[in-house]
Amino acid sequence: MDYQFFKKIMFNLSPENAHNVAEFIFKNISTYTPFLLALLAEKYAIVDKRLEQNILGTHFLNPLGIGAGFDKNATMIKMLTALGFGHIEYGTVTPKPQEGNPKPRLFRYPEFESLQNAMGFNNDGVEKIATRVEKLYPFATPLVANIGKNKTTSQEDALNDYVLLVERLKECCDYFVVNISSPNTPNLRDLQNENFIKELFSTLCKLTQKPILLKIAPDLTPKDALNICSVALENGSSGIVATNTTIDYSLLSEPQNFGGISGKVLKEKSFALFEELAKEFYANTTLVSVGGIDSAEEAYKRIKAGANLVQVYSAFIFQGPILNRNINQGILELMDKDGFNHISEAIGADRR
Repeated sequence: MDYQFFKKIMFNLSPENAHNVAEFIFKNISTYTPFLLALLAEKYAIVDKRLEQNILGTHFLNPLGIGAGFDKNATMIKMLTALGFGHIEYGTVTPKPQEGNPKPRLFRYPEFESLQNAMGFNNDGVEKIATRVEKLYPFATPLVANIGKNKTTSQEDALNDYVLLVERLKECCDYFVVNISSPNTPNLRDLQNENFIKELFSTLCKLTQKPILLKIAPDLTPKDALNICSVALENGSSGIVATNTTIDYSLLSEPQNFGGISGKVLKEKSFALFEELAKEFYANTTLVSVGGIDSAEEAYKRIKAGANLVQVYSAFIFQGPILNRNINQGILELMDKDGFNHISEAIGADRR
């Protein structure tokens, strides 16, 4: 089916209902018609040794992943792999199941190719998700656990939530991303302070050999972001994911007055903060860039700025699975143009 035709149908549904329908389709294709996965992979997946990397203790077939929030409950892993993603970040996972914030809580802005969400970490809870992933893991595609605290957990007890999550999921992922930067859990972003970051990483890194990365908000000042990331790295973090959604509502016309914005309008803001971090940390740690990436040119720009990996979310919804093929194939063509034989030569080229 042509994706543009499919999108017209889906965009007649509310954004959250459309996502639920897509999840239902993805799960059922994987379960009942698994032979279709190979056909989809042949169409959308790019396999080329020039894109392969060994980082964070695992092997990546390509640098493009799906960001957290799309596969909250780790139900679409096989399908997302078939559609060409080089890594899959599931979650955000919380210790207890939670419904999330009141609906409506997901809004699309097609003219801006952007989304605004106030989902609030709605998920099945760590026990059910861990049991689900255990049936697959280890998996051909790197699996990333994005973890966050429950809404009802106090700030004082937040560390305990992250400890529980790491303990339960450490055999269900290739690495972790700590989410303290979502705007949709009350006071969560207040945990983006040096004291908590120090305690968090010094504690979690004793619990597992799996890498643990910090995901930061795009609304931090460069100075605050650099300080927080420095503390995380000094206390065991294996990398930085930049950035989460933004609460800069000036980026949209007639936005909601709550939730976080993702998509094309976040592109410049996300890259500006990533650039500051890359100037400081490139070559010393693993950097993942996410926020507004919607083309091979933008992905390649992030890679040359210092990103080892890049992620998409909103662009996948607006452009469909051909986005994966276009980005990976486009990166190869841009590498050829620059005379690079392997992606490792492109990573950080603008820093050297």
